[in-house]
Amino acid sequence: MYRRLSMILFPIMTLAFIGTAIWGYQENQEKNTMLIKAENQYQRAFHDLSFHVEQLQTELGKTMAANSTSNDYYRRSLTNVWRLTSQAQNEINQLPLTLLPFNKTEEFLSNIANFTYRTAVRDLTKKPMTPEEQKTLQTLYEHANEINSELQEVQGKVLAENLRWMDVETALATQEKQMDNTIVDGFMTVDKKVSEYEELDWGPSMASTFQKRSYSALPGLDINAEEAKQKAAQFLQLPDGTGELQVAENGAGTEFSSYSVKGKNPYSGEDMQLDVSKKGGHIIYYMSSRNVDERNVDLQGAQSAAADFLATHGYDSMVPVNYDEYANTASFTFARKDGEIIVYPEKTVVKVALDNAEVTGLQASDYIYEHKSRNFPKPALSVEEARKDVNPSLKVESVNQAWIRNDLDEEVLCYEFVGKMNDSMYKIYISAETGLEEKVEAFKEVQQGA
Repeated sequence: MYRRLSMILFPIMTLAFIGTAIWGYQENQEKNTMLIKAENQYQRAFHDLSFHVEQLQTELGKTMAANSTSNDYYRRSLTNVWRLTSQAQNEINQLPLTLLPFNKTEEFLSNIANFTYRTAVRDLTKKPMTPEEQKTLQTLYEHANEINSELQEVQGKVLAENLRWMDVETALATQEKQMDNTIVDGFMTVDKKVSEYEELDWGPSMASTFQKRSYSALPGLDINAEEAKQKAAQFLQLPDGTGELQVAENGAGTEFSSYSVKGKNPYSGEDMQLDVSKKGGHIIYYMSSRNVDERNVDLQGAQSAAADFLATHGYDSMVPVNYDEYANTASFTFARKDGEIIVYPEKTVVKVALDNAEVTGLQASDYIYEHKSRNFPKPALSVEEARKDVNPSLKVESVNQAWIRNDLDEEVLCYEFVGKMNDSMYKIYISAETGLEEKVEAFKEVQQGA
């Protein structure tokens, strides 16, 4: 009996063993293929990074060598510097450096990109580069030269010693304290060197870039946790006051201190959360989490619900300027209208469920930071004069006055020409002072009955 049983089981076990071996071999081959692919991607990104930093240094040198009156060449060259810097940033993001302190170098490249872009897009005939900006260019060239030399040294060792980026990823992921990795050491050297650079004078065009938003700049007095709970209850119009709301302070002792208020929506039973600024008790953010499985409300009805919600909560004179849809919800962007002028920096986003038109979200940080009195200049150009600078192919449907931030982060008064071209809706912003085309935006328009 045992002999007969073994005669039956032996072939089965043999086939199972062979099958397991084949499966293991295939799994190993697939794993090796994935590792090789990842290694190739890392190597390509690293060598592209080294190449583009070298090109960046060269382009900065060419910019400095140009005549200070060659505005067209300056513009082209600075645009190339911005493009190369952006490519270098993208390649850094493709490398397994998330656990490696490389933030100083990334911040330095970001500042170069912002500086060169803002300088390139401004009118250099009216606002030529200042001596301070020329000096900044010289310093950037010297720093780029140093970074390039360090990366070239790392690249030489990678090629000479056939180093692998997968070893870097493993070493960083396991956080080995005594790891001796040439690539890691090289990048840490670069970041340390960048962190020791003196603060540069980036000029007035970059001033707004370094102005970080701080809750401490908001109007009003500091509130405590209980007052934050009351603010949230008032905003939510809770029937029994603060109810079961829970409060936690974020960023205690810092200029970004706020309160997160959590609880259950008494009407739907869903979880909800609000963020309230410690300074002034302003509602920064609101979200009610629930699935929206069907669509019973059209976009116009949802937009009306969003507008009513804003009016009820003290956001006066808000007009819809854009919307988006996702998973049976619609997000409407509103901006405040001051007289005849749409003030785009003062905007809010309201999220509405399309099953019953309930408002399930509010993002109001832009509004509370930017809401203030402004002295608007009188337009130097008439609507008819500004219309001459609009693409004649645009079928203009309406014209508004708009207060916007341009690509230089400057607030300017514009004429907003709203129209259709190639079956798409666009907003063309023409400066009411200079006639220059400040910005072009594509947008969605809520249609009647949509």
